[in-house]
Amino acid sequence: VGDRCYEEGMYEAAKLLYNNVSNFARLASTLVHLGEYQAAVDSGRKANSTRTWKEVCFACVDGKEFRLAQICGLHIVIHADELEELISYYQDRGYFEELIALLEAALGLERAHMGMFTELAILYSKFKPQKMREHLELFWSRVNIPKVLRAAEQAHLWAELVFLYDKYEEYDNAIITMMNHPTDAWKEGQFKDIIAKVANVELYYKALQFYLDYKPLLINDLLLVLSPRLDHTRTVNFFSKDAMQYAAESKDAELAEKLLQWFLEEGKQECFAACLFTCYDLLHPDVVLELAWRHNIMDFAMPYFIQVMREYLTKVDKLDASESLRKEEEQVTEPTPIVF
Repeated sequence: VGDRCYEEGMYEAAKLLYNNVSNFARLASTLVHLGEYQAAVDSGRKANSTRTWKEVCFACVDGKEFRLAQICGLHIVIHADELEELISYYQDRGYFEELIALLEAALGLERAHMGMFTELAILYSKFKPQKMREHLELFWSRVNIPKVLRAAEQAHLWAELVFLYDKYEEYDNAIITMMNHPTDAWKEGQFKDIIAKVANVELYYKALQFYLDYKPLLINDLLLVLSPRLDHTRTVNFFSKDAMQYAAESKDAELAEKLLQWFLEEGKQECFAACLFTCYDLLHPDVVLELAWRHNIMDFAMPYFIQVMREYLTKVDKLDASESLRKEEEQVTEPTPIVF
């Protein structure tokens, strides 16, 4: 009879009947229809079934009774397979603050599981990014890191992304993220700790270039960390290239010549040859010739001298052509003026 009354919308009658037979699950459903949310929660507690908790919770959300909805929600979120539906119900209606409050309250439950910590981290990334770092520092071991990584990347939370990459032992991605987003993600101590763990050795040299561009005064500290792992020949060549570029951009001929001398003193003939062309416009051919002759490396300097000779001959040819043209113009007789 109670069910027939319920189906006919006679909720007051159904309420009396269900209460009389202690059918608390149906009683909770009836009380929801009557708008008696507190009583519905009490009946839900007595029924203690997930289905009833969900029905009462969703009804309380629709009625904007969020305190009561949270009481019900705490009995739902502990079931991992029910969590997604609950989150969707809140989110679809725009109740993000209330959903976050519910999950925050649930973290202390004895049956709290990874899904709760993960979904709260994702909600923080979307709606309360300022709280995400603290949450991750406390509970990083209890979240689904790949899932939270995607959320942090989509939200452009670069510092949090580096933190997660570090914990997930994806050190290469952590370094790449710090170099791509230094304003938000780079921290000196963290960078030096992680760079020593990367698998891709090419990142060592990218890190050197990053420091040259972003923090040149700290590059010695980075070299102390990387020196056992670097190919020293390649590293010296790397810095030689930068030195040549700097000398060329300085427009200082004396500096360029000193750099040439240093390359020769260190026995770096290839760098000497490269510098001849990088700093071509600053160098005096007589100085280059003397250095090459004194160090017996004319073969390395010969391409430079060929280029110099070509330029000189081109200039001489142009001068000869100009002189010839001038003489021809002088030999042309001026036209006789017409006498009327």
